[in-house]
Amino acid sequence: QVQLVESGGGLVQAGGSLTLSCAASGSIVGINNMGWYRQAPGHERELVARITSGGSTNYVDSVKGRFTISRDNAKHTVYLQMNSLKPEETAVYYCYADGHSGSYVYPRPFASWGQGTQVTVSS
Repeated sequence: QVQLVESGGGLVQAGGSLTLSCAASGSIVGINNMGWYRQAPGHERELVARITSGGSTNYVDSVKGRFTISRDNAKHTVYLQMNSLKPEETAVYYCYADGHSGSYVYPRPFASWGQGTQVTVSS
């Protein structure tokens, strides 16, 4: 089983910046995709940014040029640098990862979510 623990959320004024971190732990054989999703009250969870094991990234259009996703494969950690934050981006931000866990001889696929971290952007 693979666990994800997020950190870095909080309260920030509009136009400010925050960096979220998410560390994966457990019997990890390899992680393929890591990403960040967010869910605002009354809205569905949406993809914010995703990064592959090779470093390819994709972003939702609304954050392009302001958010940067990166990962440290050795630490099984993904980051989300968020700049020029807007009040409408207030949400719970969730980390996601998929890959294989267990043993290298008998790896099993996994897909895990973090518990979520609150980001509040005040106007």
